[in-house]
Amino acid sequence: MSGSSGSPRLLRGGLVLLDPTSGTVQRVLPLQYNPDSITRTLQVQDMGDSGNRADSLRLKGPAIETIKLEAEIDLTDQLEHGDRDATQLGLQPALASLEMIIQPDPKQLQNNNSLADSGSLEIVPMETALCVLVWSRNRVMPVKVTDFSITEDAFDPSLNPIRARVSLGLRVLTVTDLGFAHKGGSLFMAYLQQKKRMADRAPSGSLSVLGLESI
Repeated sequence: MSGSSGSPRLLRGGLVLLDPTSGTVQRVLPLQYNPDSITRTLQVQDMGDSGNRADSLRLKGPAIETIKLEAEIDLTDQLEHGDRDATQLGLQPALASLEMIIQPDPKQLQNNNSLADSGSLEIVPMETALCVLVWSRNRVMPVKVTDFSITEDAFDPSLNPIRARVSLGLRVLTVTDLGFAHKGGSLFMAYLQQKKRMADRAPSGSLSVLGLESI
């Protein structure tokens, strides 16, 4: 016997950090457990109350999609197996790796402070890594973290967190935000094209189901 159960391998969702210029993968942050649910909200980008009847059915860009999810992290198994980092640091490395998505690099802060002290007239705001949410092979989307909270539920004797819940609010970045030439823009277009292919595969209903013969 091979020992294989024959069941399909469960894919995990997660975040990938890319260099915004080269697109090189800097870090992969898989979720330990997939959330039971995520909430997606889409805000239509229409022409609004322009007063022009010709604009009533026009869209000025992709819908603004926001996503909320809550992920659980638990070190119980690692502690039982005597994992050194888990024993000494608990969840601090895992939580810090998530927090650094929205924190500037300390070296960048120091460099900007040095520039300010030297009398530099213009200091360019710090650019973070491009964050990509991966939720199956068919949903790979560039996102910006808009909301972030951590609830630490249990601690070891040294007050290291060993169980936590991380709540993330994400906004999908579109070509309106990044442009078509940006790596994130191309990722969004691939995401939108995949969504269109999925929509094309959904069967269309008939008017008779709605109790109509024609419109």
